Amino acid sequence: MAAANEELVVVRQIIDGQQLSPVFQPIIDFRARAILGYEALIRGPQGSLLYRPDALFATAQRCGLLAELEHACRVQSLRAFVGKGLVGRIFLNVSPGCLLDSRLMNGQTMGLLAELGLPPSRVVLELTENQQITDLPGMQEAILHFRALGFQIAIDDLGEGFANLRMWSELRPEYVKIDKHFVHGIAVDRIKFHFVRAMQDLAEICNASLVAEGIEQAEDFSCIRDMGIACGQGYFIAYPLAEPIRQLPGKVLAVMDQRHVAPSSLAMASGKARTARNLAKPVAPLQLDASNDVAVGRFEAEPDLDVLPVLNGQQAVGMINRHSLIDRFARPFRKELYGRKSCEIFMDHAPLIVDEHATIQELAMMLAQAPKHYLFDGFIVTAGGKYLGIGSSHDLMAMITEMQISAARYANPLTQLPGNVPINEHVDHMLASGGEFVAAYVDIDDFKPYNDTFGYRRGDDVIQLLGRLLGEHVDPRVDFVGHIGGDDFFVVFQSADWEMRCWQLVHVFAERIVALTGIEDLAQDGYLAENRRGELALQRLPSLSIGAVRVNAGQCDSHREVAAAASVAKKQAKKASKMPGREQRGSVFVERRRVGGSELLLPLPVAH
Repeated sequence: MAAANEELVVVRQIIDGQQLSPVFQPIIDFRARAILGYEALIRGPQGSLLYRPDALFATAQRCGLLAELEHACRVQSLRAFVGKGLVGRIFLNVSPGCLLDSRLMNGQTMGLLAELGLPPSRVVLELTENQQITDLPGMQEAILHFRALGFQIAIDDLGEGFANLRMWSELRPEYVKIDKHFVHGIAVDRIKFHFVRAMQDLAEICNASLVAEGIEQAEDFSCIRDMGIACGQGYFIAYPLAEPIRQLPGKVLAVMDQRHVAPSSLAMASGKARTARNLAKPVAPLQLDASNDVAVGRFEAEPDLDVLPVLNGQQAVGMINRHSLIDRFARPFRKELYGRKSCEIFMDHAPLIVDEHATIQELAMMLAQAPKHYLFDGFIVTAGGKYLGIGSSHDLMAMITEMQISAARYANPLTQLPGNVPINEHVDHMLASGGEFVAAYVDIDDFKPYNDTFGYRRGDDVIQLLGRLLGEHVDPRVDFVGHIGGDDFFVVFQSADWEMRCWQLVHVFAERIVALTGIEDLAQDGYLAENRRGELALQRLPSLSIGAVRVNAGQCDSHREVAAAASVAKKQAKKASKMPGREQRGSVFVERRRVGGSELLLPLPVAH
């Protein structure tokens, strides 16, 4: 009893004496190549047993002071965030029970935000799963209340338990944080990779942005970024500090520059990859100390101008919407009251900012997941963190439409996969990027007799089957699949496990072709049909031959050389599949002469 009373006194002293110290860990937006915001974390008195947050909050819960402690943490964190002039959003940890705290609901927090000049649109309430949810309808009502005020919602530690999966389904948060267990080692752990990719599929359906927590290694950072995960945080980027970083460290930027080439045929449809830079229009910005009168004057002088970017030096910090500003100034006495004050008062403090290298697909996803007003305001484009220009959603949609039409023009009509033109363009773009990749030529052996025997309709089914299997056995975020024509396909691999994917493709195709042919037509692992001499003979079932060549930087000058090398490797694979005494169907041949000889990968047994 005495110990409990002592704990109560200590926690009360910490809260009343303002002995809480906020620290901030940056959250990076991979698509914008910039800091999205900071998660506010708390520390107790230095050197005490309650310095660590887990001990501090556990003790406060035992003492019945959890709601009071969380309120004190929010106040301290918000004051420190504004006092330090940090940009972007602040992620505030809130337990589900404290979400209904009267001090959060009755306007105290809104009053503090108004006092600090921090708009609710820059605040993300991050729900932690540290207590059982007992009033989900009440929480849903609270979420609607906070969203109406402008707050955004995040849920923490996805994958740690089932409760936050239900929270995701019911609350539809704007941000979902992946538990660090699934992030640590993801670059070498296929199971974790597929778990996170499944989470990403759910996020796209739910219109949420994923945040990968606990990124501690450069390899995991690259893997997360290349998967297309929106955001990340962790020790590799920066530690939580009382004085956090304002710009991304050089080591982070260096890894971000080592990115894979976008595999999408849409990106290649124009002959070169389209990025945010193609949409940037050089609109002269305002500086942060410019007055509202100056902003109004710009809009009056330039009738076609819908938005004005606001900079602090060379860094974009806000956006002013024409209609919003003019509407405010149309009210009585607004011009007299605010005309000479800084334009910061009426600007959007959290505009959509993207790096010039963001792809068209990434831009479209960012706009789809962003609040609706971004569709009207557009986005700011930066280069190396410095202002470059303004992009509009109208221009983005026009470019996507143009690229889709171009991509469809060159797609194979049977499989709808990219045809020869986009294949060649993608390979040339890969060569120009200087990255390493593997070019694989995929061909169906014994296809013609099968097509002649069972008819072109069954033959088309086989080709479409291979097209689907290729889509299932590549990583669509880094690998490119094209259909040369007939039964010939071409794959550009950037995935590290490409050899295993090739063998899996060979084996699965061998199994599926049996099911496609039908039991009644099979005889001794083949089928009976007339050969070229008109004699009834046993024909082999179609199988795959894959010839692959690893292309290093500077080895080839054009797609013609890559295609020629892959074609030679494919012929070697076909020879290997015809070797006497072989019972297995299908082969993979890897040409390695450029790095000291060639190697034939012996086929593995195929299950029948």
